Amino acid sequence: MDQNYSAQNIQVLKGLEAVRKRPGMYIGTTGLDGLHHLVYEVVDNSVDEAMQGFCTEILVVLEGNDVVRVEDNGRGIPVDLHRDEKVSALELVMTRLHAGGKFDKNSYKVSGGLHGVGVSVVNALSEWCEAFVHKDGKIYYQRYKIGIAESPVRESGTTERCGTVIRWKADSSIFEIGTYNFDTLSNRLRELAFLNKGLKIIIRDERLSVPKVHEFKFDGGVKSFVEYLNTGKTVLYQTPIYIEGSKQDDIQGEIELECAIQHNDGFNEIMYSFVNDINTREGGTHLVGFKGALTRTLNDFLKKSKLAKKFDESFSGDDAREGLTAVLSVKLPNPQFEGQTKGKLGNSEVKGLVEQFVNEQLELYFDQHPEVIGAILEKSILAAKARMAARAARDATRRKNAMDSAGLPGKLADCSDKDPANCELFIVEGDSAGGSAKMGRNRQNQAILSLFGKMLNVEKTRIEKVITNEKLQPIIASIGAGAGVEFDAAKIRYHKIIIMADADVDGSHIRTLLLTFFYRYMTDLIERGHVYLAMPPLYRISYEKKMFYAYDDAEKDKILASAGLDPEKIAVQRYKGLGEMNPDQLWETTMDPLRRNITQIHLDDLVEAERIFSTLMGENVAPRREFIEENSLLVSNLDV
Repeated sequence: MDQNYSAQNIQVLKGLEAVRKRPGMYIGTTGLDGLHHLVYEVVDNSVDEAMQGFCTEILVVLEGNDVVRVEDNGRGIPVDLHRDEKVSALELVMTRLHAGGKFDKNSYKVSGGLHGVGVSVVNALSEWCEAFVHKDGKIYYQRYKIGIAESPVRESGTTERCGTVIRWKADSSIFEIGTYNFDTLSNRLRELAFLNKGLKIIIRDERLSVPKVHEFKFDGGVKSFVEYLNTGKTVLYQTPIYIEGSKQDDIQGEIELECAIQHNDGFNEIMYSFVNDINTREGGTHLVGFKGALTRTLNDFLKKSKLAKKFDESFSGDDAREGLTAVLSVKLPNPQFEGQTKGKLGNSEVKGLVEQFVNEQLELYFDQHPEVIGAILEKSILAAKARMAARAARDATRRKNAMDSAGLPGKLADCSDKDPANCELFIVEGDSAGGSAKMGRNRQNQAILSLFGKMLNVEKTRIEKVITNEKLQPIIASIGAGAGVEFDAAKIRYHKIIIMADADVDGSHIRTLLLTFFYRYMTDLIERGHVYLAMPPLYRISYEKKMFYAYDDAEKDKILASAGLDPEKIAVQRYKGLGEMNPDQLWETTMDPLRRNITQIHLDDLVEAERIFSTLMGENVAPRREFIEENSLLVSNLDV
């Protein structure tokens, strides 16, 4: 290391050099999420135009060779010379950080991308980028290479339309992967279409021989969003409650609010909140205000209703929100987000404004719709009684565990290492497979929990029955972090929870039931990447003294077709279950970290995950049959 630390060691990064030097600071990661973030940054500019009322249609095209094109019919980025910088405004926007119209309230009243780094970051992280601006009857064009303009903005033709087209190829020297995922992008664009009613967003995948196209346009806005989320559920009232309006604030000026709510007969709360189209996954002051208003309003109406004689206590927030599906969207000029990811709104003034507005509107609606408030109160009373029963069940479970010095289920063969980061819990279907797993495991860091019998479908069950269920209690106790609202990810005893079930239909059912339980009652477990699926082999192929394992039919056929194998000496065993493997085989195929195949469970799209779990595991048969019919052709290997 150079001991002569002087002014010559101080680097000044010019233009967009800082973005290329530290891309993670601007897009979070150079993996697939970061690659997709480039698309979102460009689309967000077009959506901002739509929020101002100047854009009605956005087109996203995945071209061949990993090129992306985003078009809109907005006003078009300004191309005239900037008074102070003496270059075209288009070049400023494309090549300078913190240059844009979103700092000027006269141009953009509200905006999602308030940092002014969006499209310039995309430009900086691209091998090349092109901008076409259709404005005032002319097309203006400029091309860039790794963020630097190759020539001044020039006219390149005439046009009858207005808008902006940005086309780019991400820099393969920066990104770990260059292939965009159509479904992931499509899901985000669908969300944006819900949040901007009337805006048409089209995504087209031209990488296929027959282009794949999704088109989104929802005139109902967040009301349509709630209806979509409640697909396959039995709702308590047919039409979602819809609230829309604005409030004036001394600090923020005008705040716009849009909200839709609808209760179903399920037991789970589905809540999405947004600020300027940004998904505030961690909530914030706007969500606190909404929840407070809903709980207070229901308690006020309970006191005035005949039902007060049946239930003389007050609802908790959880009671009021059992079976609730809600989407809250707030748009304000100066949002203050907590954290780099903009996951939580921090503006203190927003809480009171949202709470007051929602309270006023709900009171007005319920006064006019007594049948709706009646159904919600009945539902909330049942939820409150269930909450009390669940609390009693938890207390009983805690007392039982207190009498047991370990507090762990007898079916658990624990590991000796106590550092959760090193430890794995295998949840194994069947006593036979569990026995093999216990003998074959690494006792230092691998724990085994054997399950048997039919698993509970938690989608159709309230919390008090979940936490007392004889099949689920051992799982809750083994993981050690509680369940439902009491789940605390900091108390997880294992950082890898591996579901190990047979590679057949029954095994798939077990996996689905367990994933439903984790999704509903330990969501953080999945979101933090702690849940995995073991991938046991389907076949054992013996040849002389050699042993091969095949994980599907294609791999089996490849092994059998390999040169040098005499068919008369080959023995193929089709495993009917994990219990057929001896401990050594189970270890080397499914449990050994150096040789096993395990799949990590991700929650990339919470909206779609919610819809699929509700459809597949809910009470309604028709939506489930329709889903299976639509997706049956995607199943490549169905073992009946």
